[in-house]
Amino acid sequence: MSSALLLIDLQNAILTGLGSPQRQPAIDDALETVVARLAALKRKARAAGIPSYIVQHDGQGTHRLAKRGEGWQLRREIAPEAGDVVVHKTSCDSFFETDLEARLRAREITHLILGGCMTQFCVDTTARRAASLGFDVTLLSDGHTTADMGKLTFDAIIAHHNMLLDGFDAGPHCIKLASTLQVSF
Repeated sequence: MSSALLLIDLQNAILTGLGSPQRQPAIDDALETVVARLAALKRKARAAGIPSYIVQHDGQGTHRLAKRGEGWQLRREIAPEAGDVVVHKTSCDSFFETDLEARLRAREITHLILGGCMTQFCVDTTARRAASLGFDVTLLSDGHTTADMGKLTFDAIIAHHNMLLDGFDAGPHCIKLASTLQVSF
């Protein structure tokens, strides 16, 4: 099994302004923690010769992730290095109308170690789609985050998706959970 690290939407403004004034600091702190974990895992993957695929959302117009704006820029902690692959997307599904699948297949990748933002949209959709395309997925239980949505807090959304996605399968391919510390290369 050939593995790759897949990091989704770790951009400067990914969670900017999505929480109430009271909740935004907690959302921002959680993002900082997740970014630090994923940056450490990216360094570990690089040291082991495991490729990293970094997905960047290209927003339009006045979107907080409007292409080429400061908010669109990737977080410096996970900035692409030589050999990293950057994939640009315009929807929640990192495979939809992108060359991600072709790039993974060209390197004979069969297993994705997945983390990033936003849990209920891009992380969930990409993880499910990856399994349905024939990839095995390790979803990093402590390596994805989001903002509050209505009465649902970000931590409740994360816990719900961890429970929901653990064991999700598409034929013989499935999503399994592991913490960033449990991943070994």
